[in-house]
Amino acid sequence: MQHPELLLFFFVIAFVYASVGFGGGSSYLAILALYALPFQEVRLIALICNIVVVTGGTILYIRNHHVSWKKVIPLVLLSVPMAYFGASLKMEQETFYVLLGCSLLLAAVLLWIKKRTSSENPEAPANQVNPIKNSFLGGIIGFCSGLLGIGGGIFLSPILHLMKWDGTKKIAATASIFILVNSLAGIAGQLSQLPTSMDYSRILLLCGAVLAGGQLGSRVAIFKFNPLMIRRVTAALIFVAGIEVLYKHLLLFN
Repeated sequence: MQHPELLLFFFVIAFVYASVGFGGGSSYLAILALYALPFQEVRLIALICNIVVVTGGTILYIRNHHVSWKKVIPLVLLSVPMAYFGASLKMEQETFYVLLGCSLLLAAVLLWIKKRTSSENPEAPANQVNPIKNSFLGGIIGFCSGLLGIGGGIFLSPILHLMKWDGTKKIAATASIFILVNSLAGIAGQLSQLPTSMDYSRILLLCGAVLAGGQLGSRVAIFKFNPLMIRRVTAALIFVAGIEVLYKHLLLFN
């Protein structure tokens, strides 16, 4: 496998993200974008790794009754078809990387400004939620998720915290389910566009790395880490990757 260091990167990303209920799709994309791999393969790898990481966490959240289905269903009602639609759209590789760079910058800002109090109070009282508003929010994030090849949790979770949508555990559970269903829809939308030549051995090895990291991360209590530090470091790394992607691919446009 070319670039074996990717296995270590993906293991670490999966470990950190699984410990806070995310899949890590945006960070997988950020790293793969720096290696200039074919964007169809990049999107597919990120989504498959998302599914591998969040499936176990989603099952645990459901078993521990952290999922409020009445609030989750409106969010995913439009997000799934919109993720499929976004993934099925055809676009040029350079367009994809420019959109990816912009989305990474936005994700970094959202992670950075997410209120610290939400992580310190896992059972904070929830505000009244409008199902129609939730559906449109889910649809917008779902479309962007399918287009870019991410699950959307990195956008959804900070927004829900800013909205005081619910307590931290229920938001993490919601984000985990959101990532899972949108990643599945995104893969379904990509199937008609996959290139004939794909490095499936690389995909399998990276899936193995995130499976190990994700399983370990989901079993480590997050209170052993500083949540603010993890969020800020992740935001900074994603921001730098976004700048790098934009700089590299905007130059190719000129």
